[in-house]
Amino acid sequence: MNISTLLEEDIWHDLKDPGSYEWWYFDAEDETQGISVVCIWFAGFAFSPYYMQHYMDWRHNGRSDAPSALEYAGFSFQLYHHGREIVNFIKEGPSHLFSSNGRDIDVQFERNRFHYDHATDTYILDIAFSYPARRQEVTSRLRFKARKRYSYSKEDNNNGHVPHHQWLLCVPYAVVSGDISLTDTRNGSRRTYTLDARGYHDHNLGAMPVHEYIDKWYWGRAYSRKYDLIYYVIYFRNNGYRPLAITMLHDNEQNTFSVHDDLDVTESSYTRGLFAPMHSRTLRFTKGDLHIDINQQCVLDTGPFYLRFGSSINFRLNGEHHGDLRGISEFLKPGRLQSRILRFFTRSRVWREGERSFMYDRYNFFKTYFNWFKP
Repeated sequence: MNISTLLEEDIWHDLKDPGSYEWWYFDAEDETQGISVVCIWFAGFAFSPYYMQHYMDWRHNGRSDAPSALEYAGFSFQLYHHGREIVNFIKEGPSHLFSSNGRDIDVQFERNRFHYDHATDTYILDIAFSYPARRQEVTSRLRFKARKRYSYSKEDNNNGHVPHHQWLLCVPYAVVSGDISLTDTRNGSRRTYTLDARGYHDHNLGAMPVHEYIDKWYWGRAYSRKYDLIYYVIYFRNNGYRPLAITMLHDNEQNTFSVHDDLDVTESSYTRGLFAPMHSRTLRFTKGDLHIDINQQCVLDTGPFYLRFGSSINFRLNGEHHGDLRGISEFLKPGRLQSRILRFFTRSRVWREGERSFMYDRYNFFKTYFNWFKP
C-alpha cells in the first residue's frame, strides 16, 4: 500500500495484470445551492460485475482468456441536489472507448475527457453523454483549479509483501467553476446548474483485484473555514497485514499541514440496507491527543458493495474542540462482488456497451417512472 502526492503520477499506468484497475476521482460541492457532483474515469472498472465475472471464470478455469483491464474501461457521473439523486450514470465498455497516451494527464472515455493545464494548475473536465434509460442528456465543462497541494509519501510493504495498491492524493482542495446542463429527452426541457464549489481529486490503482486483499475501505474529505480534513482507512483480508488508518489535516489559518497515521479506529452504529453491506454510520479515530468523530448522515448513493454519504466531522486536538466540517465520504466492501447473486443485482446500475441487461432496463424504468412524480 503506497501513498503519493506527486503530480507526475497522475497519468494512465496501463496495468496489464488480470483484475488490475485504475480510476481518477473528482468531486465538487456547492453548499449554497446544495449541489454535489462526482465524476470518475476507469481504466479497469474494479467494481464491474462483468469484469468480476470474467475474472472469476478465468480464475476457476471456466474460460481460457485472462481479463484485460482496458476491456472494462468506464465513466461514471453522479449529480445530487439537497441529497436527492438527479443523475446516476455508469457506463463501461471495451478498449476502443478509452484513450490516453500514458505521458500526459489526459484521459478520455467516449466524449467524456479530463486533462491538466500546467499553465494554470487546473484540471478541465469536458462531459457529454446520453442516458437513454433515464431519458437524459448531460453536458458540462468544469474547471478544478488547485488551491492546495500536499507533499507526502508513504511506502508500506506489509512485512515484506509487495504493495498492490496506490493512492495518489492529487488535489486535496480545488476551486471548481463551470456549468452542468441536463436535457429531458421526453419533452426537450433543459436545466443548467452553474457551480461555484469546493472540489477534490484523487487517483487509485492496483495490480490485482481489490476483493482479494481489501476487506473494507472507508474514505472521506470534509472542509470548514478553519480546517480541511481527509481520512483513508483500509482493512486487509490478510490479518497479518497492518490496517492502514491515516488522517491528513490542514489548518487554513496557520497554513500548516499534519499527517496522523496508525490511528486507532472504532466503528459503531452498524446498519445495513436491503442490498447494502453492513457498515458503520459512526467512526472514531484516536491517537494521542487527537480524537475525530465522523457521522455518516445522509445516504447519497448505495449499492451491494458500497455507500456514499454526506457526512459531518468533529475533532479535538491539543485539548481544543473543532466542529462543523462537512463533506463526502464512502464505504466499500469489495468482497461482496464475489457473490453471483449480488453481481446480478449490480448489473442494474451499469450500462455495458453491447450488452443487454434485464436488471438494468427494469431498474432504470422504475427510477424514471417515479422521478416523473417527484416535485
